[in-house]
Amino acid sequence: MQLDFFPSRTLTWYLAQMFIVRILAVLVMLVLVLMALDLLGSTGKILEPEGNGQAEIIKYASLRIPQLIARFLPYSVLLATLITLVTLNQNSEVVAMKAAGLSAHQVLAPLLLTAGAVALVSFAFNERIVTRATATLKAWEAVDYGAIPEETGVRANVYLTDGTNILTASSLVGSGEAIELDDVTWYERAPGGIISKQIKATGATYAAPGWKLANPVRFDVGSAETEAIEEMVVGEGLTPEQIDLQSVDPDAQSFFELSETIDAFDAVGRRTTEMRAKWWHRISGPLSAFLMPLLGSIAAFGLARSGQLFVRAIIGMALGFAYFVVDNAALAMGSFGGYPPFLAAWAPFLLFMLVGETVLIRTEE
Repeated sequence: MQLDFFPSRTLTWYLAQMFIVRILAVLVMLVLVLMALDLLGSTGKILEPEGNGQAEIIKYASLRIPQLIARFLPYSVLLATLITLVTLNQNSEVVAMKAAGLSAHQVLAPLLLTAGAVALVSFAFNERIVTRATATLKAWEAVDYGAIPEETGVRANVYLTDGTNILTASSLVGSGEAIELDDVTWYERAPGGIISKQIKATGATYAAPGWKLANPVRFDVGSAETEAIEEMVVGEGLTPEQIDLQSVDPDAQSFFELSETIDAFDAVGRRTTEMRAKWWHRISGPLSAFLMPLLGSIAAFGLARSGQLFVRAIIGMALGFAYFVVDNAALAMGSFGGYPPFLAAWAPFLLFMLVGETVLIRTEE
């Protein structure tokens, strides 16, 4: 049996079933608690626009829940690992499995297989649901939970530069020359970087060249005077192609869409470090679920009656949460160029895999 990575089919199914039930239970508990806390802070803003009610709150929850699931699924796998292994240890099932000739890796194999399946499901869920929910929610937040435009390709919080001047918009719809900007502000800056004029408009469309502002109102900083303008075109140096590139949100794009965006940025010589780091993390992020049984495995072994089971569980939890801290720090470093993108996404995963294997081999094998 030592030559087989998995134990018997019955034992494999028993451990996998126990593990997946606990993953789902912990995930549901975390999402419900966090969603309730989120709604406590967001409900007032959602109900501010006239006509919003219970349907909009449910809509917000339906868009927010996928984000919470994607973020806290690895945590759920970690906590489920500790609960499962501690239960098996307390019931002397680990002792029985080892007495039957199973190694520590064979005991963990069904959990690793289940975590690998969870990682694959997580990747597909992120690509098909989370990215779309994120794009819609950001667009909705940009209009202060008002009516979202019917057009596809909505992007929020657009920030563009034209020389020393700045053009911002709360949201953007369409592409190419059909781009429409909503809630636009144009800042004219002096050579020293000081804003001399601010022009606000309800929207803007492409005027070939430049962007025609709708209902513009100009505020002169020097004289502190406000003046309504009949018509004005700004940002003549901003083309639709530049706006398409500058308004990209990597979190709202799927894995393959982000690949195309990176290629487009490379073609025009734009910086892609942050996007590449997030592109690699689209793979390493879901795979963190596969790592959790290994980091939490220390809670499975050692006699329960020795009084060290609680300490082992704490150590397993500390290893798991240390991974998430290091992973977030490395991704942040990779986003602004401190680490190469590949290293920022994969170094924490590989490092803690070695740590988990070392702890397991040194203590049990």
